[in-house]
Amino acid sequence: MARKTSFQDVLDTLLDSKKPISQGHLKLYSDLDPESLRLFSNVWTNVPPKRKLLLLDKLVEHFDKDTLVSYEEIGKSLLDDPDAEVRARAIRLLIESEDPKLVGKILGIYLADAESAPRMEALNVLGEFLLLGEYEKISEDLERKIEDALISVIRDEGNADLRRRSLEILGFSSRMEIPTLIESAFERSDPAWVSSALRAMGHSQDERWNEDVIGKLLDEETPVKAAAVEAAGALGIQESVPVLIQLLDDEEEDEDVAAAAIWSLSQIGGDEARTYLVGLADQTEDEELSDLLEEAIENLDFAEELNKFDLFSFEDEDELDLEEEDLDKDK
Repeated sequence: MARKTSFQDVLDTLLDSKKPISQGHLKLYSDLDPESLRLFSNVWTNVPPKRKLLLLDKLVEHFDKDTLVSYEEIGKSLLDDPDAEVRARAIRLLIESEDPKLVGKILGIYLADAESAPRMEALNVLGEFLLLGEYEKISEDLERKIEDALISVIRDEGNADLRRRSLEILGFSSRMEIPTLIESAFERSDPAWVSSALRAMGHSQDERWNEDVIGKLLDEETPVKAAAVEAAGALGIQESVPVLIQLLDDEEEDEDVAAAAIWSLSQIGGDEARTYLVGLADQTEDEELSDLLEEAIENLDFAEELNKFDLFSFEDEDELDLEEEDLDKDK
């Protein structure tokens, strides 16, 4: 009978660069207890730099695919690592964290880290917390701190990529001054800023932007067009469906734009979108495109089932209200 692999076995393998890091070992890095985390931290300093990145890349990939694993403890433990690439990957392992105590540390990295990669990853985590704030799952004060940090970077930061990405993330916020920031970026002549403004519009879930988004769906600048297509899906703009189909019918269309159009149709839904996606799936012989279409149709099915559930819930609430009114009358 084979001996069960211990966490010490896993760490011994990590230290030996001649041994592959097996897929089976990855789950043993999940949900580390304090003692296992201590062992990991003691070993980490002796792991060669390339080996560290190899492990973290494997953990990130596994985390993206397996919803049952959590590498949050490892991620937290590596936020002060001297290697910027390690810090960046560690932050990626925290993307699903809802621990409000983490926000202060992530804000510090976002605002002051010496390297760009950890700052960009920190921004993605802050975006998730911003969404939690919109759903009232974190305090208003904490949400305000995140918004203030993003706004300060947009206004004063020298890193243009970070500024633009911050605007995109800030689109999740319902704070009153955000639309003005989005409009300002949208009116620039720089396609990169216009693209970020469009993504922020998509994140906002605010139909005030529908006409602006539709107006950019056929833009001459491919990045702008791609961002508009993404926003159309995020906002569920039904009027954009014929244009999205038109883009997909154009054989010379950019592959990224086409992929975005397929996914946006799955988000928007409706008979026209479904008929087109199913027909395209039946016709294509391209394996990669076929996989994308299969995922899109599954997403369309899921969205429609979710809408039905919401509708039934709403109807049940209406019936309950009517019953309560009847009871009040009987009294």
